[in-house]
Amino acid sequence: MNSLSIYVARESGLHRLNPLTKFVLTLCILLGGFAFSSASSGYFILLAVITPLSVWGQVTKRMFQLVFNISWPLIVSVFLIQPLFWGAGTPLFEIGPVSPKLEGALFAFKSSGRILYVMANFILFSLTTRPDTLMISLKQAGLPGGLAYIIVSTLQLIPQYVAKANIILDAQRSRGLETQGNIITRARALLPLVLPLVIGSLLEVEERAIAIEARAFNSSRVETSILEIPDSRTQQTARIGMIIITILLITGKFLWLS
Repeated sequence: MNSLSIYVARESGLHRLNPLTKFVLTLCILLGGFAFSSASSGYFILLAVITPLSVWGQVTKRMFQLVFNISWPLIVSVFLIQPLFWGAGTPLFEIGPVSPKLEGALFAFKSSGRILYVMANFILFSLTTRPDTLMISLKQAGLPGGLAYIIVSTLQLIPQYVAKANIILDAQRSRGLETQGNIITRARALLPLVLPLVIGSLLEVEERAIAIEARAFNSSRVETSILEIPDSRTQQTARIGMIIITILLITGKFLWLS
């Protein structure tokens, strides 16, 4: 694993699948999950679909570590905000003006399940798919080079910004910046940490644009690659089947609502 990817090398069946198969599977799980609206659907998909896939890919522990580290601030904020600002509903308790509502808590429970399964879905894909092979597979499938680059670079955003933030944090600490302590101390340290990160990211956009031009992304010629990515007829059929099943689920959802 490097700083630009959370990919973890394993000798598993999930790792050996063609990147396009895993990409389609990830999108189908995402779209298929949104076709269900029950409060526990997100948790069910996480436990019944994504977790077995992570076991197959031998990355279960790492996946849940990343899901927890990324998701817990969002989930805590959802459970704090939704019950308190729900409006009319059944009060859970009342302490002065504070009166969280049951309906808001249920909505927070439902939203948290979706956050968890969406995070786990994309993290599992990133843990088991090398960015370079994904790029090559997307371009070989006929996707424009620019669009393929956007997809792959999006998957690299989290590890890239985490690595850059850690470098900035270490540099500022070496200059004597206090980053530990009470809320006021941490608030004072926020600007010296965020400002270099934002400016560095803006400068990196220009560097990436130059790199794209240097790699002839806009060229009309057919590119070749030294990497051979196997793609069996079985996997091609499986991808079509997953797409059809997802379309049927979404169509059934709309027909049921109508």
